[in-house]
Amino acid sequence: MVHTPVLLEETLFFLDVRPGARFIDATADGGGHAIAILDRIRPSGKLLAIEWDEELFERLRERLAKICMPTSKSCVLRRGSYTDLYRFARSSSCIPAAGVLFDFGMSSFQLEASSRGFSFQKSEPLDMRMSRELAESAADVLARRSAVELEAILRDLGEEPCARRIASAISAARRTHPIRRTNDLVAIIRQAVPVWYRRRRIHFATRTFQALRIAVNRELENIPRGLAAACRILAPGGRIVAISYHSLEDRLVKQFFRNEGVRSVFRTLTPKPVRPSRREVLGNPRARSARLRAFERIP
Repeated sequence: MVHTPVLLEETLFFLDVRPGARFIDATADGGGHAIAILDRIRPSGKLLAIEWDEELFERLRERLAKICMPTSKSCVLRRGSYTDLYRFARSSSCIPAAGVLFDFGMSSFQLEASSRGFSFQKSEPLDMRMSRELAESAADVLARRSAVELEAILRDLGEEPCARRIASAISAARRTHPIRRTNDLVAIIRQAVPVWYRRRRIHFATRTFQALRIAVNRELENIPRGLAAACRILAPGGRIVAISYHSLEDRLVKQFFRNEGVRSVFRTLTPKPVRPSRREVLGNPRARSARLRAFERIP
């Protein structure tokens, strides 16, 4: 299963990918963006690809091995979170970098084949961890948080209008049996929300699953940390491209670069977020909600 890179040509354009330069893909996923960057910077350029998910990392290593020799200096692969970007860049001699890419979306593998409960369309364990290094799974969060805490997670991280109803239903259900699988949670949500809510175009469990995934992986805490690390290692004229898939992520990116300390050294290349074309969405429906923002360090 190959992850289809979103907004690929737009990403390459705004990163200003060119031969001989050093670039970092901080969220390498299936390698779609990384390989396209590598093709354009070789033979004298260098790519640092970072992936947190252990399974995705192994798949990516196998894929890159077919393109680069294991001893090749043009591509370095590191497993870990993009919050450790500075450490990885320093140990890989990728400072200063010409560009850093963040794609905050889920990979096709995680949704369809990881068996970790990222999708509500399958019956799977409620894990949702992007790395086994994380202590709590989604099932743990559902079991340990109070109804008030669950409501806050659903409201703040999922922008769920029925947060209180769903949190109360989860709290009541777990008194009789543990909530361990995706279909258990979907059934609870179905009973908790009004009929009209179940009939909307967007599936009624979408926002709850989003909120749990964000909480488990601390995504909203990690984004500013990753962006700050990228700012530290960029060369003058270097660029940061960030692809978000929901309003919370996009807002964090936008606010980060509006901060006074950052705004004075970066200029915005995308006054409005770049969206995928209709043609791309038809070919890859998961690209529909993608928003790309790009920023350049002032020389």
